[in-house]
Amino acid sequence: MLVVESVRKQFGTLTVLDGVDLAVKPGEVVSILGSSGSGKSTLIRCINGLERLDGGRILIDEFDVSRPRDLAEARKRSATVFQLFNLYPHMTALQNITLAPMEVLKRPKAQAEAEALALLESVGLGNWAGSYPAQLSGGQRQRVGICRALAMQPRYLLLDEVTSALDPEMTAEVLAILATLARDGTTMVFVTHEVEFARRISDRIVFLEHGRLLVDLPTEAFFAPEVGRDHPRVAQFLSKMRKD
Repeated sequence: MLVVESVRKQFGTLTVLDGVDLAVKPGEVVSILGSSGSGKSTLIRCINGLERLDGGRILIDEFDVSRPRDLAEARKRSATVFQLFNLYPHMTALQNITLAPMEVLKRPKAQAEAEALALLESVGLGNWAGSYPAQLSGGQRQRVGICRALAMQPRYLLLDEVTSALDPEMTAEVLAILATLARDGTTMVFVTHEVEFARRISDRIVFLEHGRLLVDLPTEAFFAPEVGRDHPRVAQFLSKMRKD
């Protein structure tokens, strides 16, 4: 399991995460909602070890990301798709995807390339393997980013606002890929503002407010009227997002 226990994170005097608890089982899709500044992206960065914790701990299959000796093993089990792609501009799509499997997992080049080409084909980019990021659209770059994460064959896929930099058409392209992954049983922790999409693919919805986990419910229960009565802030958020 992926387990977040009483996690705290501060930047100077600002508390960004304040005692967050979360558990994600293999095969689950958990979407994290909340307004800007609620701590969603910081939580993802803590899970993948990019931010040091100020309290609590995070375990990925019992490997503690706060311990240097465990972090490498934890990262073999999870992969992150970032908001702004983070592709290497001097590498082709194929090279971006094969780098980590070859360097971290020590896969032979031929095997890594064969797997990368299959992934590119699966997202409709089979003819773009030799293209550089500057030659790709935003939606294509994000699909390469997803392939790069999947090439590590992670048990947990972390997605941080992966459509926020895309126009509506490109957003639809990327969401279609994620919907397929969800149907195939990929374990995902999905930070997003795409409320209706989260409703469609998620097993559970988590809502963060000012760094605190306010609600953690099965998707159907999260969108039920009772939640709005018990948690007016959630009702306010959902109302605003639907208007937008």
